[in-house]
Amino acid sequence: MKENDKEKIIMPHPKTAEALIKCAGPIECSLLPRLLHVTEAAAIAASYQMGRGDKNYADQVSVEAMRRMLNCLDMKGIIKIGEGERDEAPMLFIGEEVGTGEGDLEVDIAVDPLEGTNLAADGIPGAIAVMAMAEREGLFHGPDIYMDKIVVGPEVVKYEKAHPDERIDLDAPVIRNLEIVSKAFNRNIDELVVVILDRQRHKDKIKEIRETGARVNLISDGDLMPGIATAIRGSGIHMVLGAGGSGEAVLTAAAMKILGGKMLARLVLPTVANGGTAEEIEKEKAEKMPRLETMGITEENINDVLDIEKLAPGKDIIFSATGVTPGILLKGVSLFGEGDARVHSITMGSSGVVKFTDTIYIHDKEKTPLRMA
Repeated sequence: MKENDKEKIIMPHPKTAEALIKCAGPIECSLLPRLLHVTEAAAIAASYQMGRGDKNYADQVSVEAMRRMLNCLDMKGIIKIGEGERDEAPMLFIGEEVGTGEGDLEVDIAVDPLEGTNLAADGIPGAIAVMAMAEREGLFHGPDIYMDKIVVGPEVVKYEKAHPDERIDLDAPVIRNLEIVSKAFNRNIDELVVVILDRQRHKDKIKEIRETGARVNLISDGDLMPGIATAIRGSGIHMVLGAGGSGEAVLTAAAMKILGGKMLARLVLPTVANGGTAEEIEKEKAEKMPRLETMGITEENINDVLDIEKLAPGKDIIFSATGVTPGILLKGVSLFGEGDARVHSITMGSSGVVKFTDTIYIHDKEKTPLRMA
């Protein structure tokens, strides 16, 4: 018998890619590849203003680029979290309709065309262009106030399932939550890193973290990517704490739902978070509560704790972030001249597929040939 005539031995293999791709919903299948182009365009636009000291103009050009790209997509999109209310923002305001209006996809959108405007303006690491989409009502329609939050990765979620009496709690002392995280990672508390915004309102929280022995990473702006980094091994970040923008919190929740992490949050008025006087708090309530009540947020429920299922209830969520300046997970934009650029992004969808993408835009391959990194 010839060698070729022998019965072939079939070696089975796991069909991971095929299985995950089959799980992708219509939004992920149709819009996620294009969503990458949207954040890339916004990041490149912002990168030309990097280090020029004008955060408002850097934000403006990224908003304009993101809006132009969004309006090329065949969808019926509504901005749920954007640049502000209609009277506060000329573009990508809350309630603005974007997309061509063609096709069957109806999506809610959360955008931050330039997360870390100060970072970009001053050339400091951590600025990104970021957005998420989901089916209608798939993202929390949060008001433009703060959210106090705690973010941890999937290792902690796994530990909680095995130890149902030990759970991360937004109202628990920091030491209690760090003890759970330390057990989940099988590390000592003094080996853990907690990221928190460097704000006066966090003075007591920072002191509390340090008293546990944990290490504190103070950042000036942009705690969205550090939150996502808690779900990625090797990032060196184990927890994110503190009050920041509600829009950034919802974007973080969208990614963390896909990555299997945990996030708890609570809406809080800026005057309350920043320790304002009773008179200042009452003034802000009078200004903002009527608007909040139209969203179903009242003085009775504003203190409710929101988990990932409330912040990102969608079943077909997609997320994309592109680095503007170098950061924890993403490289910054590299400009080659004449509009050519190299950008680094992370994209993901509810199927569970996560991609780190290194994209190069070159007009003339003869003048600017591709090179190995």
